[in-house]
Amino acid sequence: MPSSQETTPGRSPRARAAVNHLIGSVSLANRFSVMRHGQSKANVAGVIVSRIETDRGGDYGLSEAGRRQVLAAARQCGLPPDTVICSSDFSRARQTAEIVRGCLGAREVMVDEALRERCFGDWEGSATTNYERVWAADAAGEGQSDDGVESTAAVLDRATRLVADLEWRYSGLDILLVSHGDTLQILQAGFLSLDPSGHRRLPHLATGEIRRLRLGEQVRPSVSQRAWTRSAPISSKPAPPSGSDT
Repeated sequence: MPSSQETTPGRSPRARAAVNHLIGSVSLANRFSVMRHGQSKANVAGVIVSRIETDRGGDYGLSEAGRRQVLAAARQCGLPPDTVICSSDFSRARQTAEIVRGCLGAREVMVDEALRERCFGDWEGSATTNYERVWAADAAGEGQSDDGVESTAAVLDRATRLVADLEWRYSGLDILLVSHGDTLQILQAGFLSLDPSGHRRLPHLATGEIRRLRLGEQVRPSVSQRAWTRSAPISSKPAPPSGSDT
């Protein structure tokens, strides 16, 4: 599928029209679940890897612990063999998706740029502690243009656009979206019709966690993943992020 992003060389992706493509939907033709990639080598190193060029130029796939997380989650998830698996093209997500595909006996994994990590702009390659700076700016409703960070609205646009595209293509199937912390937190906000700038108020996904998303329904960590998930305050306000290691 084509990407819904536009890019400026050296800066973060910008959406053409930042909207929630699920607004107005009262039901879905398919059952959507999301999965955050397993623990990656970037997570272990505590470094931000949010540009595909960085990912392709280094060794940032799954750690051994991450592979074990993914395999355990795949064995417990209960998804059927005809599940449609769609993944980010970052190595940590693709490797996660392939492990799940092999465990389920599912069809070939679809790769889509719409599920990429949120671009953290000038924070690329820095310590993951800098996520907190970005999330604070999100919560304050500040734009991210000065530091090249992709806006929550742009992430919402591309992620919900993909869901809408999949709804058009399929019916009656389970669809698993394999992606990254912030991207999936923001997508949760989209399903709840919330402002994405408040994404930290929603419970984040742990690495390797699979979670079912439903329109307008507050999500909660699955029983099998609670040991991996840190608690977070839940509010009726806006939507999404992830753990401090996306």
